[in-house]
Amino acid sequence: MNISDFTINSQADLIEAIGTFGFLPFFENSIEGFSIEEHIAPACWYHADGMWEAWEWKGPVIRETGCAYGKFFDKKACYISPEWYPDFANFRRDGYDFDARWDDGLAPAKDKRLYDLIEAHEPILSKELKQRGNYRKGGVTGFDTVINRLQAQGYVLISDFVYLQDRHGKPYGWGVAEYATPERFMGSRFTEAVYRRAPEESYRRVLTHFKTLFPDTDEKTLMKFLK
Repeated sequence: MNISDFTINSQADLIEAIGTFGFLPFFENSIEGFSIEEHIAPACWYHADGMWEAWEWKGPVIRETGCAYGKFFDKKACYISPEWYPDFANFRRDGYDFDARWDDGLAPAKDKRLYDLIEAHEPILSKELKQRGNYRKGGVTGFDTVINRLQAQGYVLISDFVYLQDRHGKPYGWGVAEYATPERFMGSRFTEAVYRRAPEESYRRVLTHFKTLFPDTDEKTLMKFLK
């Protein structure tokens, strides 16, 4: 399947695309043609009743594939396959686990506070996480900034989307993000691979993969996207 001419007509198609390409952003971005939005059948994108079918697939896709999902590139959501996520996390972490990053003075106190909360209670719904951390008006600020940074650095991902239920046990609203560390969510498949290579080697491996996917895209554009 070529990344320039595939079409997503079903959840199964999405799963196949993630497995084939390794990386698949949800929305249009700086790399032309590199998103679900640009390749999904209109009937599966946005319905007249206000429901996004592709949005409903997120939890099931994560659960079935074990892939990473989160705001990994330019604060935009992306799927990354279990095969490619360790290299992504390695070069984004620059080889540091979070404790080592903190010990070397490379992580802000706000990042450590939120990371420790997630690690202590994972997997944890965003609603509970905000309550435990007092992230509310008049309380601790910066939740969105910090959670996005932890995802971009490869320390946190979204492990599922859970629907809240009304008093009759019926789900309602949008799925609520559930956060976890990749160490917990992916287990040994991640921990045994994430630091296997030097960070620069992981970066070059991912860049080479992107150059294969997008042979006509300028290398500087690909490098900017990855960094």
